Amino acid sequence: MRKFFQEFLDFFRKGDMILLGLCIATTLYGLIILSSVTADARATRFVVIQLVAAILGIFLYAVISSIDLDLIMEYRMPLVIFNVCFLLLLLPFGVEHGGNRSWLKFPGFPVEIQVAEILKTTYILIAASVMSAHQNRLSKFWSVMHMVLHLGILVGLNMVLSKDAGVSLIFVFIFIGMTFAGGVSKGWFIAALSGITAGLPLIWNYVLKDHQKTRFMVLFDPSLDPNAIDERWHSNQALLSLTGGGLTGQGLYNGRRTQSNGIGALQAQHTDYIFSAVGEELGFIGCMAIILLEFAIIARIIYVGIHTPDFARRVVCFGAAAALIFQVTINIGMNLGVMPVIGLTLPFISYGGSSILSLYAMLGLVSGVYARPSATSHERYIRPPISHY
Repeated sequence: MRKFFQEFLDFFRKGDMILLGLCIATTLYGLIILSSVTADARATRFVVIQLVAAILGIFLYAVISSIDLDLIMEYRMPLVIFNVCFLLLLLPFGVEHGGNRSWLKFPGFPVEIQVAEILKTTYILIAASVMSAHQNRLSKFWSVMHMVLHLGILVGLNMVLSKDAGVSLIFVFIFIGMTFAGGVSKGWFIAALSGITAGLPLIWNYVLKDHQKTRFMVLFDPSLDPNAIDERWHSNQALLSLTGGGLTGQGLYNGRRTQSNGIGALQAQHTDYIFSAVGEELGFIGCMAIILLEFAIIARIIYVGIHTPDFARRVVCFGAAAALIFQVTINIGMNLGVMPVIGLTLPFISYGGSSILSLYAMLGLVSGVYARPSATSHERYIRPPISHY
Protein backbone atom coordinates (compact mmCIF):
# COMPACT_ATOMS: atom_id res chain seq x y z
CA MET A 1 0.00 0.00 0.00
CA ARG A 2 2.86 2.36 0.82
CA LYS A 3 4.37 1.66 -2.60
CA PHE A 4 1.06 2.51 -4.29
CA PHE A 5 0.80 5.86 -2.49
CA GLN A 6 4.37 6.63 -3.49
CA GLU A 7 3.54 5.76 -7.10
CA PHE A 8 0.43 7.93 -6.89
CA LEU A 9 2.44 10.86 -5.59
CA ASP A 10 4.93 10.32 -8.42
CA PHE A 11 2.16 10.36 -11.04
CA PHE A 12 2.89 13.90 -12.22
CA ARG A 13 6.54 12.97 -12.71
CA LYS A 14 6.11 9.51 -14.27
CA GLY A 15 2.63 9.47 -15.84
CA ASP A 16 1.93 10.36 -19.45
CA MET A 17 1.02 14.02 -19.07
CA ILE A 18 0.99 14.56 -22.83
CA LEU A 19 -1.78 11.97 -23.24
CA LEU A 20 -3.66 13.40 -20.27
CA GLY A 21 -3.34 16.91 -21.69
CA LEU A 22 -4.75 15.77 -25.04
CA CYS A 23 -7.67 14.04 -23.29
CA ILE A 24 -8.46 17.11 -21.19
CA ALA A 25 -8.26 19.42 -24.21
CA THR A 26 -10.64 17.18 -26.18
CA THR A 27 -12.99 16.93 -23.19
CA LEU A 28 -13.08 20.72 -22.75
CA TYR A 29 -13.81 21.16 -26.44
CA GLY A 30 -16.59 18.61 -26.07
CA LEU A 31 -18.04 20.49 -23.09
CA ILE A 32 -18.19 23.72 -25.10
CA ILE A 33 -19.97 21.91 -27.92
CA LEU A 34 -22.31 20.11 -25.50
CA SER A 35 -23.34 23.39 -23.85
CA SER A 36 -24.33 24.69 -27.28
CA VAL A 37 -26.13 21.67 -28.75
CA THR A 38 -28.21 21.25 -25.59
CA ALA A 39 -28.99 24.95 -25.20
CA ASP A 40 -32.34 24.44 -23.49
CA ALA A 41 -33.59 23.34 -20.07
CA ARG A 42 -31.40 20.20 -20.27
CA ALA A 43 -28.13 22.03 -20.96
CA THR A 44 -27.05 22.57 -17.37
CA ARG A 45 -27.73 18.97 -16.38
CA PHE A 46 -25.83 17.50 -19.34
CA VAL A 47 -22.83 19.79 -18.91
CA VAL A 48 -22.65 19.25 -15.14
CA ILE A 49 -22.81 15.46 -15.46
CA GLN A 50 -20.16 15.50 -18.18
CA LEU A 51 -17.91 17.82 -16.16
CA VAL A 52 -18.23 15.76 -12.97
CA ALA A 53 -17.52 12.58 -14.95
CA ALA A 54 -14.44 14.22 -16.48
CA ILE A 55 -13.08 15.28 -13.07
CA LEU A 56 -13.65 11.78 -11.68
CA GLY A 57 -12.13 10.37 -14.86
CA ILE A 58 -8.94 12.39 -14.45
CA PHE A 59 -8.62 11.10 -10.88
CA LEU A 60 -9.25 7.55 -12.12
CA TYR A 61 -6.61 8.07 -14.83
CA ALA A 62 -4.07 9.00 -12.14
CA VAL A 63 -5.02 6.08 -9.88
CA ILE A 64 -4.87 3.43 -12.62
CA SER A 65 -1.67 4.93 -13.97
CA SER A 66 -0.14 4.41 -10.53
CA ILE A 67 -0.91 0.68 -10.36
CA ASP A 68 1.52 -1.86 -11.76
CA LEU A 69 -0.15 -3.40 -14.80
CA ASP A 70 1.22 -6.84 -13.97
CA LEU A 71 -0.55 -6.76 -10.61
CA ILE A 72 -3.89 -6.01 -12.26
CA MET A 73 -3.51 -8.77 -14.84
CA GLU A 74 -2.88 -11.35 -12.14
CA TYR A 75 -6.58 -11.03 -11.29
CA ARG A 76 -7.82 -12.31 -14.65
CA MET A 77 -10.49 -14.61 -13.24
CA PRO A 78 -11.96 -11.96 -10.88
CA LEU A 79 -12.11 -9.61 -13.87
CA VAL A 80 -13.96 -12.25 -15.92
CA ILE A 81 -16.41 -12.81 -13.06
CA PHE A 82 -16.89 -9.04 -12.74
CA ASN A 83 -17.70 -8.76 -16.46
CA VAL A 84 -20.24 -11.58 -16.33
CA CYS A 85 -21.92 -10.30 -13.17
CA PHE A 86 -22.01 -6.73 -14.46
CA LEU A 87 -23.73 -7.90 -17.64
CA LEU A 88 -26.19 -10.00 -15.64
CA LEU A 89 -27.28 -6.82 -13.83
CA LEU A 90 -29.07 -5.95 -17.07
CA LEU A 91 -31.70 -8.54 -16.17
CA PRO A 92 -33.13 -6.72 -13.14
CA PHE A 93 -31.86 -3.17 -13.76
CA GLY A 94 -31.53 -2.86 -17.53
CA VAL A 95 -33.40 -0.10 -19.36
CA GLU A 96 -34.08 0.07 -23.09
CA HIS A 97 -33.22 2.85 -25.52
CA GLY A 98 -33.68 2.52 -29.27
CA GLY A 99 -34.40 -1.21 -29.04
CA ASN A 100 -31.21 -1.98 -27.08
CA ARG A 101 -31.19 -2.86 -23.38
CA SER A 102 -27.63 -1.61 -22.83
CA TRP A 103 -28.04 0.72 -19.84
CA LEU A 104 -28.31 0.14 -16.10
CA LYS A 105 -30.64 2.27 -14.02
CA PHE A 106 -30.33 1.71 -10.26
CA PRO A 107 -33.12 2.97 -7.97
CA GLY A 108 -32.17 6.33 -6.50
CA PHE A 109 -29.12 6.72 -8.74
CA PRO A 110 -29.41 9.91 -10.84
CA VAL A 111 -27.75 8.67 -14.04
CA GLU A 112 -27.76 5.57 -16.22
CA ILE A 113 -24.66 3.46 -16.81
CA GLN A 114 -23.83 1.94 -20.19
CA VAL A 115 -22.48 -1.49 -19.35
CA ALA A 116 -20.27 -1.99 -22.42
CA GLU A 117 -18.38 1.24 -21.75
CA ILE A 118 -17.18 -0.08 -18.41
CA LEU A 119 -16.31 -3.50 -19.80
CA LYS A 120 -13.99 -2.19 -22.53
CA THR A 121 -11.21 -1.55 -20.01
CA THR A 122 -11.62 -4.83 -18.15
CA TYR A 123 -11.75 -6.79 -21.41
CA ILE A 124 -8.46 -5.26 -22.56
CA LEU A 125 -6.85 -6.41 -19.30
CA ILE A 126 -8.32 -9.91 -19.61
CA ALA A 127 -7.22 -10.26 -23.24
CA ALA A 128 -3.71 -8.99 -22.44
CA SER A 129 -3.42 -11.44 -19.55
CA VAL A 130 -4.51 -14.39 -21.72
CA MET A 131 -2.21 -13.38 -24.57
CA SER A 132 0.69 -12.93 -22.18
CA ALA A 133 0.18 -16.44 -20.83
CA HIS A 134 0.45 -17.76 -24.43
CA GLN A 135 3.05 -15.23 -25.48
CA ASN A 136 5.42 -17.55 -27.30
CA ARG A 137 2.77 -19.77 -28.87
CA LEU A 138 0.05 -17.29 -29.81
CA SER A 139 -0.66 -18.87 -33.19
CA LYS A 140 -1.15 -22.37 -31.82
CA PHE A 141 -4.68 -23.72 -31.99
CA TRP A 142 -5.43 -23.93 -28.27
CA SER A 143 -3.91 -20.52 -27.63
CA VAL A 144 -6.17 -18.95 -30.23
CA MET A 145 -9.18 -20.86 -28.88
CA HIS A 146 -8.43 -19.59 -25.35
CA MET A 147 -8.43 -16.00 -26.62
CA VAL A 148 -11.56 -16.54 -28.69
CA LEU A 149 -13.33 -18.13 -25.70
CA HIS A 150 -13.03 -14.96 -23.61
CA LEU A 151 -14.18 -12.83 -26.52
CA GLY A 152 -17.10 -15.19 -27.18
CA ILE A 153 -18.27 -15.12 -23.56
CA LEU A 154 -18.33 -11.33 -23.50
CA VAL A 155 -19.85 -10.77 -26.94
CA GLY A 156 -22.34 -13.63 -26.55
CA LEU A 157 -23.64 -12.45 -23.19
CA ASN A 158 -23.81 -8.85 -24.36
CA MET A 159 -25.77 -9.83 -27.47
CA VAL A 160 -28.22 -12.00 -25.52
CA LEU A 161 -28.78 -9.58 -22.64
CA SER A 162 -28.58 -6.19 -24.37
CA LYS A 163 -29.39 -7.03 -28.02
CA ASP A 164 -26.78 -4.40 -28.94
CA ALA A 165 -24.77 -5.71 -31.89
CA GLY A 166 -23.06 -2.36 -32.48
CA VAL A 167 -21.44 -2.20 -29.07
CA SER A 168 -20.43 -5.86 -29.32
CA LEU A 169 -18.40 -4.99 -32.41
CA ILE A 170 -16.13 -2.81 -30.26
CA PHE A 171 -14.92 -5.88 -28.38
CA VAL A 172 -14.32 -7.69 -31.66
CA PHE A 173 -12.25 -4.80 -32.99
CA ILE A 174 -10.26 -4.60 -29.74
CA PHE A 175 -9.57 -8.32 -30.10
CA ILE A 176 -8.39 -7.85 -33.70
CA GLY A 177 -6.12 -4.95 -32.76
CA MET A 178 -4.54 -6.79 -29.84
CA THR A 179 -4.00 -10.10 -31.63
CA PHE A 180 -2.56 -8.34 -34.68
CA ALA A 181 -0.15 -6.33 -32.49
CA GLY A 182 0.68 -9.49 -30.54
CA GLY A 183 1.85 -11.27 -33.69
CA VAL A 184 -0.86 -13.87 -34.22
CA SER A 185 -0.32 -15.55 -37.59
CA LYS A 186 -2.01 -13.84 -40.54
CA GLY A 187 -3.41 -17.24 -41.48
CA TRP A 188 -5.82 -17.00 -38.54
CA PHE A 189 -7.10 -13.63 -39.77
CA ILE A 190 -7.61 -15.04 -43.26
CA ALA A 191 -9.41 -18.07 -41.82
CA ALA A 192 -11.62 -15.84 -39.65
CA LEU A 193 -12.47 -13.58 -42.58
CA SER A 194 -13.29 -16.61 -44.71
CA GLY A 195 -15.49 -18.06 -41.96
CA ILE A 196 -17.36 -14.79 -41.48
CA THR A 197 -17.86 -14.44 -45.23
CA ALA A 198 -19.22 -17.97 -45.45
CA GLY A 199 -21.49 -17.34 -42.46
CA LEU A 200 -22.92 -14.04 -43.70
CA PRO A 201 -26.10 -15.64 -45.08
CA LEU A 202 -26.79 -17.22 -41.68
CA ILE A 203 -26.06 -13.96 -39.85
CA TRP A 204 -28.28 -12.04 -42.27
CA ASN A 205 -31.19 -14.46 -42.08
CA TYR A 206 -31.14 -15.56 -38.45
CA VAL A 207 -29.22 -12.99 -36.36
CA LEU A 208 -29.97 -9.52 -37.74
CA LYS A 209 -33.41 -8.06 -37.18
CA ASP A 210 -35.38 -6.40 -39.98
CA HIS A 211 -34.55 -2.84 -38.90
CA GLN A 212 -30.84 -3.72 -38.71
CA LYS A 213 -30.94 -5.15 -42.23
CA THR A 214 -32.65 -2.02 -43.49
CA ARG A 215 -29.96 0.19 -42.00
CA PHE A 216 -27.37 -1.62 -44.08
CA MET A 217 -29.42 -1.83 -47.26
CA VAL A 218 -30.26 1.89 -47.46
CA LEU A 219 -26.54 2.69 -47.48
CA PHE A 220 -26.20 0.95 -50.83
CA ASP A 221 -29.71 1.44 -52.19
CA PRO A 222 -31.22 4.84 -51.28
CA SER A 223 -34.26 3.97 -53.40
CA LEU A 224 -35.50 1.92 -50.45
CA ASP A 225 -36.23 5.27 -48.79
CA PRO A 226 -36.19 7.72 -51.72
CA ASN A 227 -37.71 10.65 -49.83
CA ALA A 228 -35.58 10.11 -46.69
CA ILE A 229 -38.65 9.90 -44.47
CA ASP A 230 -38.02 6.52 -42.86
CA GLU A 231 -34.66 4.85 -42.19
CA ARG A 232 -32.71 7.62 -43.91
CA TRP A 233 -34.50 10.47 -42.13
CA HIS A 234 -32.07 10.98 -39.23
CA SER A 235 -28.93 10.34 -41.28
CA ASN A 236 -30.20 12.74 -43.95
CA GLN A 237 -30.80 15.49 -41.39
CA ALA A 238 -27.35 14.80 -39.97
CA LEU A 239 -25.73 15.15 -43.39
CA LEU A 240 -27.65 18.37 -44.10
CA SER A 241 -26.50 19.76 -40.75
CA LEU A 242 -22.91 18.67 -41.30
CA THR A 243 -22.68 20.36 -44.69
CA GLY A 244 -24.74 23.40 -43.70
CA GLY A 245 -22.01 25.17 -41.79
CA GLY A 246 -19.54 25.74 -44.58
CA LEU A 247 -16.00 26.60 -43.56
CA THR A 248 -16.58 28.38 -40.24
CA GLY A 249 -20.14 27.38 -39.31
CA GLN A 250 -23.26 29.27 -38.30
CA GLY A 251 -21.89 29.93 -34.81
CA LEU A 252 -22.33 28.32 -31.41
CA TYR A 253 -25.97 28.31 -30.25
CA ASN A 254 -27.03 29.32 -33.78
CA GLY A 255 -27.21 26.05 -35.75
CA ARG A 256 -30.53 26.04 -37.59
CA ARG A 257 -31.19 22.31 -37.33
CA THR A 258 -29.16 21.78 -34.16
CA GLN A 259 -31.17 24.35 -32.21
CA SER A 260 -34.54 23.50 -33.76
CA ASN A 261 -37.25 21.44 -32.10
CA GLY A 262 -39.52 21.22 -35.12
CA ILE A 263 -39.61 19.28 -38.38
CA GLY A 264 -36.13 18.92 -39.82
CA ALA A 265 -34.44 19.23 -36.43
CA LEU A 266 -31.23 17.30 -35.83
CA GLN A 267 -31.93 14.46 -33.38
CA ALA A 268 -29.44 12.98 -30.88
CA GLN A 269 -27.30 16.06 -31.47
CA HIS A 270 -25.56 15.55 -28.12
CA THR A 271 -24.71 11.87 -28.67
CA ASP A 272 -24.75 10.01 -32.00
CA TYR A 273 -24.90 13.09 -34.23
CA ILE A 274 -22.77 15.57 -32.32
CA PHE A 275 -20.22 15.63 -35.17
CA SER A 276 -22.94 16.91 -37.51
CA ALA A 277 -23.90 19.56 -34.96
CA VAL A 278 -20.27 20.71 -34.89
CA GLY A 279 -20.27 20.86 -38.69
CA GLU A 280 -23.31 23.12 -38.66
CA GLU A 281 -22.24 25.43 -35.84
CA LEU A 282 -18.43 25.46 -36.20
CA GLY A 283 -18.05 24.36 -39.80
CA PHE A 284 -15.26 22.44 -41.47
CA ILE A 285 -12.69 23.98 -39.13
CA GLY A 286 -14.56 22.77 -36.04
CA CYS A 287 -14.84 19.24 -37.46
CA MET A 288 -11.16 19.15 -38.37
CA ALA A 289 -10.29 20.20 -34.82
CA ILE A 290 -12.12 17.11 -33.53
CA ILE A 291 -10.42 14.82 -36.04
CA LEU A 292 -6.97 16.20 -35.20
CA LEU A 293 -7.53 15.88 -31.45
CA GLU A 294 -8.78 12.30 -31.76
CA PHE A 295 -5.91 11.45 -34.11
CA ALA A 296 -3.38 12.94 -31.68
CA ILE A 297 -4.72 10.81 -28.81
CA ILE A 298 -4.63 7.64 -30.92
CA ALA A 299 -1.13 8.45 -32.22
CA ARG A 300 0.12 9.01 -28.68
CA ILE A 301 -1.29 5.66 -27.54
CA ILE A 302 0.39 3.85 -30.44
CA TYR A 303 3.65 5.70 -29.73
CA VAL A 304 3.62 4.47 -26.12
CA GLY A 305 2.80 0.93 -27.27
CA ILE A 306 5.58 0.84 -29.85
CA HIS A 307 8.18 2.05 -27.37
CA THR A 308 7.50 -0.47 -24.62
CA PRO A 309 9.65 -3.63 -24.73
CA ASP A 310 7.10 -5.63 -22.74
CA PHE A 311 4.63 -7.80 -24.66
CA ALA A 312 1.60 -7.43 -22.35
CA ARG A 313 1.99 -3.67 -22.13
CA ARG A 314 2.24 -3.36 -25.89
CA VAL A 315 -0.99 -5.24 -26.59
CA VAL A 316 -2.81 -3.21 -23.90
CA CYS A 317 -1.88 -0.01 -25.74
CA PHE A 318 -2.96 -1.39 -29.09
CA GLY A 319 -6.24 -2.59 -27.59
CA ALA A 320 -6.98 0.94 -26.36
CA ALA A 321 -6.00 2.40 -29.74
CA ALA A 322 -8.22 -0.11 -31.56
CA ALA A 323 -11.23 0.83 -29.43
CA LEU A 324 -10.80 4.53 -30.20
CA ILE A 325 -10.12 3.98 -33.91
CA PHE A 326 -13.29 1.92 -34.23
CA GLN A 327 -15.52 4.38 -32.36
CA VAL A 328 -14.19 7.48 -34.13
CA THR A 329 -14.43 5.85 -37.56
CA ILE A 330 -17.94 4.48 -37.07
CA ASN A 331 -19.33 7.64 -35.46
CA ILE A 332 -17.99 10.00 -38.11
CA GLY A 333 -19.06 7.51 -40.78
CA MET A 334 -22.58 7.52 -39.32
CA ASN A 335 -22.68 11.30 -39.57
CA LEU A 336 -21.43 11.18 -43.16
CA GLY A 337 -24.05 8.58 -44.05
CA VAL A 338 -21.52 5.93 -45.08
CA MET A 339 -21.84 3.74 -41.98
CA PRO A 340 -24.94 2.15 -40.45
CA VAL A 341 -26.33 3.86 -37.36
CA ILE A 342 -25.31 1.59 -34.49
CA GLY A 343 -25.32 4.04 -31.60
CA LEU A 344 -21.60 4.55 -30.96
CA THR A 345 -20.59 7.87 -29.43
CA LEU A 346 -17.67 10.11 -30.41
CA PRO A 347 -14.96 9.68 -27.72
CA PHE A 348 -14.56 12.64 -25.33
CA ILE A 349 -17.03 14.72 -27.39
CA SER A 350 -20.43 13.02 -27.14
CA TYR A 351 -22.44 13.20 -23.95
CA GLY A 352 -22.08 10.20 -21.64
CA GLY A 353 -20.76 10.02 -18.10
CA SER A 354 -19.94 6.31 -18.22
CA SER A 355 -18.22 6.82 -21.58
CA ILE A 356 -15.98 9.58 -20.19
CA LEU A 357 -15.09 7.53 -17.10
CA SER A 358 -14.34 4.47 -19.22
CA LEU A 359 -12.12 6.43 -21.60
CA TYR A 360 -10.02 7.96 -18.83
CA ALA A 361 -9.73 4.58 -17.10
CA MET A 362 -8.67 2.87 -20.33
CA LEU A 363 -6.09 5.52 -21.11
CA GLY A 364 -4.89 5.37 -17.51
CA LEU A 365 -3.65 1.90 -18.43
CA VAL A 366 -1.64 3.45 -21.27
CA SER A 367 -0.23 6.06 -18.91
CA GLY A 368 0.79 3.23 -16.58
CA VAL A 369 2.66 1.64 -19.48
CA TYR A 370 4.41 4.96 -20.12
CA ALA A 371 5.37 5.21 -16.43
CA ARG A 372 6.59 1.59 -16.24
CA PRO A 373 7.42 0.43 -19.79
CA SER A 374 9.03 -2.79 -18.55
CA ALA A 375 7.78 -5.41 -16.09
CA THR A 376 9.44 -4.88 -12.73
CA SER A 377 8.30 -7.64 -10.44
CA HIS A 378 6.03 -10.30 -11.92
CA GLU A 379 8.35 -12.29 -14.13
CA ARG A 380 5.71 -14.77 -15.26
CA TYR A 381 4.69 -12.15 -17.80
CA ILE A 382 8.12 -12.23 -19.44
CA ARG A 383 8.49 -15.77 -20.73
CA PRO A 384 11.59 -17.20 -22.37
CA PRO A 385 11.16 -18.74 -25.83
CA ILE A 386 9.61 -22.21 -25.83
CA SER A 387 11.51 -24.28 -28.35
CA HIS A 388 9.04 -27.16 -28.72
CA TYR A 389 6.18 -24.95 -29.97
